[in-house]
Amino acid sequence: MKSFLRVLALFIILVPASAPVFSQNPEDHNFELARNLEVFHQIVTELDRYYVDTINPAKTVETGISAMLKGIDPYTEYYPEKDINDLKMITTGKYAGIGAMIRQYTGRDYIYIDEPYEGMPAARAGLRGGDEILSIDGESMKGKPSSYVSDHLRGEADTKLTVTVRRPGVKDSISIDVIRSVISLPAVPYYGMWQGYGYILLEQFTENCSRSVMKALVELKEQGAKGIILDLRGNGGGLLNEAVEIVGLFVPKGTKLVETRGKIPQAASTYVTQRNPIDENIPLVVLTDEQSASASEIVAGSLQDLDRAVIVGTRTFGKGLVQSTRMLPFNGTLKVTIAKYYIPSGRCIQEIDYSRRNENGQAQHIPDSLTNVFYTAAGRPVRDGGGIRPDVECKQDTMPDILYYLSQNVVLFDFINDWCSRHESISPAQDFRLTDQDYADFKDFVCNSDFKYESNSGKALKSLIKIAQREGLADKAKEEFDALESKLQYDLKNDLDVFRKDLESVIALEIVIRYYYQRGAVMQNIKSDKFLAEAVKVLNDRKSYDSILAGPAGRK
Repeated sequence: MKSFLRVLALFIILVPASAPVFSQNPEDHNFELARNLEVFHQIVTELDRYYVDTINPAKTVETGISAMLKGIDPYTEYYPEKDINDLKMITTGKYAGIGAMIRQYTGRDYIYIDEPYEGMPAARAGLRGGDEILSIDGESMKGKPSSYVSDHLRGEADTKLTVTVRRPGVKDSISIDVIRSVISLPAVPYYGMWQGYGYILLEQFTENCSRSVMKALVELKEQGAKGIILDLRGNGGGLLNEAVEIVGLFVPKGTKLVETRGKIPQAASTYVTQRNPIDENIPLVVLTDEQSASASEIVAGSLQDLDRAVIVGTRTFGKGLVQSTRMLPFNGTLKVTIAKYYIPSGRCIQEIDYSRRNENGQAQHIPDSLTNVFYTAAGRPVRDGGGIRPDVECKQDTMPDILYYLSQNVVLFDFINDWCSRHESISPAQDFRLTDQDYADFKDFVCNSDFKYESNSGKALKSLIKIAQREGLADKAKEEFDALESKLQYDLKNDLDVFRKDLESVIALEIVIRYYYQRGAVMQNIKSDKFLAEAVKVLNDRKSYDSILAGPAGRK
């Protein structure tokens, strides 16, 4: 679900606008623009007239547009009429389809249902995770890429399609009728109480997400929450005004939060909270990671600058740009970076400077040594550039190599399919655990499969051997190479034992998703969430919490 989190019109986006260097003379600038447009037009005309094969005008020009925009920044994009629904889905979180994630595995002929969304048409009709999509409305999906299958699953709301699937544990194929509908992905897929505190997971800044956060906040306060934990990890941003509304739930009405500044006067705006807060005193922790971007950084950064929340986690992405949409001829749309944004302390947290590029054309990161110090309302020093730095750093554990390779391999997916086909139901999401027999079955399943993986050091050794062969040194060092190669090989059975805890967590999570969807996944994850545990630790120590937010005079 996290893949839907992007950004768009009237909202914040991931990166800095590039600033091409133009002549200071407006007349020279206009002449250069007109001259180059005429050259471009003539090139396309000459290609169409003289190129040996017939060119596709739309594809040719669209390729030129894409290359041009790529040289500006990654978030200025052109959407032709055929892709306009993608743009709407990004900004609203809505599209018309069956409501399911699909996945393609290397070496398999068909696409699989990876995860139906709770309460959506696919789930209501009875499609399940692990179903292999054989055909849609009678058309075989064998060998079709995921994009092709996705296009056929989507369509106009209230239209019917028939999906034929092969289900693990079922001998014959199954044909299921599904009525497409408007799919609205929940911005807040979960909220609840955890160790006396209210926990709110916000996954995207789409239309009206602030209402969902407000609803969760009110209900959690009614349940006696002593503090609030707002989880923005993995949230790539969205609508700027929704970010302002969410901060406004915790700070006084009329608080200035964001200024935008661009080249044209219309890009300059000031955003102030418009409503009375729900609670401007309740202890608040915001969880962030390196994928927390744009609107997430407005929320986290504003609450930090106002000394209203303790930020726990890792440094955020560093996306300080604002984008808007411009209508184009023939129903196209240009999403264009128009401004940078500045949060209450006056800082802009943009990480990459797209106006400065090296000799290879790569945009440059702003080094910490060139960032500037700003101050929060209480006088705490904070820095611009490079995202939001947490008040309390908490790093995620490194993923073992075997877990990474298993997550990319179909063998784990096949085991989950097999396990779920033999279990009609499981215990509640927060209580589910694998048994010793379950894990023993998993080990046997993996060891009896064709699953193999190689260490990065082993791959590097192979490259070294190839270099030695070219230099005529491989035979001379063969004995040493063979010994090192043997030592750098993974021991699959041993690794399955050594990393059992990590592997069990992932397997349990994948199983829980099949029965309880994303809500269940969050409930399963909460039990071992290091970031959440650190947030609770901060909230439990009110003296430390107050000390973190205090200005220099308040420190001892």
